Amino acid sequence: MIRRSSIVERETKETKVKIRIDLDGEGYSEIDTSYPFLDHMLSLFSYHGFFDMEVLAKGDIEVDYHHLVEDVGICLGKALRKALGNKKGIRRYGNCFIPMDETLTQVVIDISGRPLFIFNLFPKVKKESSELEVFKEFFRGFSSHSGIT
Repeated sequence: MIRRSSIVERETKETKVKIRIDLDGEGYSEIDTSYPFLDHMLSLFSYHGFFDMEVLAKGDIEVDYHHLVEDVGICLGKALRKALGNKKGIRRYGNCFIPMDETLTQVVIDISGRPLFIFNLFPKVKKESSELEVFKEFFRGFSSHSGIT
C-alpha cells in the first residue's frame, strides 16, 4: 500500500510554515508554532485522528497571531488534501458531537473537493474575541485548501 503522506511548505513576509503529515501513522506529533494553544490543539488533532504530524511554524507574533494561525490552517489543508490523494478508502461524509470539559461541539464534514466553512456560535459567546477571530481564519484556510466542507 502506498503511504498517504505529504509535506507542504509556505513562506511569506509574515510567516514560515512547514507541515509533514502521515495519515497512516499512530497519532505522534511534533508541533512548534510559538503559540501554546495552537500547539496543544494540533497535537490533539493528530492524537485523536491517529495520524502523525510535524508542524514547524514561525510568524510575526509580536504583532498578533493572525498570520501565523491562518497560514498554519492553509498549509494543513494543503497537506491533508495532498496526502488524501484520490481519497480511495475514505468515507466522504462524517459528523460528530464532542463533549469536552465545559463545551459541546458538533462537526459535520464532506470531503467532496468543494470547500465551505460555516462557523456558528451560541449568542452568549463573545464573538468579538480576537482569539476566536484568529481561529475562524484557521478553519477558513484549512477548509479552503483541503477542499472540505
